[in-house]
Amino acid sequence: MSAARRGTVLCVGLTTLDVVHHVTEPPRWGSKERSVGGELLAGGPAANAAVTAARLLGSARLLSAIGTRPAAAPARADLAAHQVDVIDLAPDGWELPVASALVDVRTGERTVVSPGALGSRGVDGAQYSLDGLLDGVGVVLLDGHHPALAARVVAEAARADVPVVLDAGSWKDELDPVLPRVGLAACSADLRPPGGRRAGDDPLGVATVLHRRGVPTVLVTDGPAPVVWSTMDGARGTVRVPVVKAVDTLGAGDVFHGALAAALAVHAADLPGCIDLAAQVAAVRCSRLGSRAWLEDPALASVAARLRPAAAAGRGRGAAR
Repeated sequence: MSAARRGTVLCVGLTTLDVVHHVTEPPRWGSKERSVGGELLAGGPAANAAVTAARLLGSARLLSAIGTRPAAAPARADLAAHQVDVIDLAPDGWELPVASALVDVRTGERTVVSPGALGSRGVDGAQYSLDGLLDGVGVVLLDGHHPALAARVVAEAARADVPVVLDAGSWKDELDPVLPRVGLAACSADLRPPGGRRAGDDPLGVATVLHRRGVPTVLVTDGPAPVVWSTMDGARGTVRVPVVKAVDTLGAGDVFHGALAAALAVHAADLPGCIDLAAQVAAVRCSRLGSRAWLEDPALASVAARLRPAAAAGRGRGAAR
């Protein structure tokens, strides 16, 4: 990926309203259980990544569908409170998907039930112009939802020479046409290409599949295991992740991707360094209970300081172009 000249991140994809309960044991089906805490906030991979990037860079953009129905109000308020500039492409009558999550406070494990982007009801934003969308943007992050919208954005990114990062949490056939325009695919351990092995079991094999589809750089995350990365020209490596006691892993992958995109928007030439920074941020997230409480952790201050001066300079250069 070429060095970015601009300093903010555009996250493209899914926003949900998340209803989160903190519990001390797995619920029993058909029973009533008592939680020990809870949250109501914006969720979804793109939205969570945008909140993370905004915390590190001072602001971020989110291109998504939120709408004006009742469920949208708390999600919109949460995003505004965390300096996320929302570009809402919701069609008339759009119902914001509502997701439910249970977090086991003893282990940090989470269970999520979500309708995703509602399948064929995903938006493409065809009625909206994308002119000016990428002004000041150093990296575009796709979460794989709303694939028709993703295709429009990557075409615009190619024209504007803005790098594209894909959050590849699971294989989506609809994204095949987009892959040749993706600069970096960040794969979860559970991603499995058609006819292939799980990425966590064969990270370099999955990387090869994506290289053959035109993706120059691929990395695979697998919880506390080292991040494995590979480039099309044959470079390979691993980056160790910090060891922490997991308290809450909800959205940890989204946080990693948001932090990775923020780092790449500022220091694109240093891939291992960007992965390391993203892993540090994700570790902080896992060490704190609550989907937003970790944002105020003092450990993030030094990480954000590594990015903000350069990001501000990048935004200045972008404005002068």
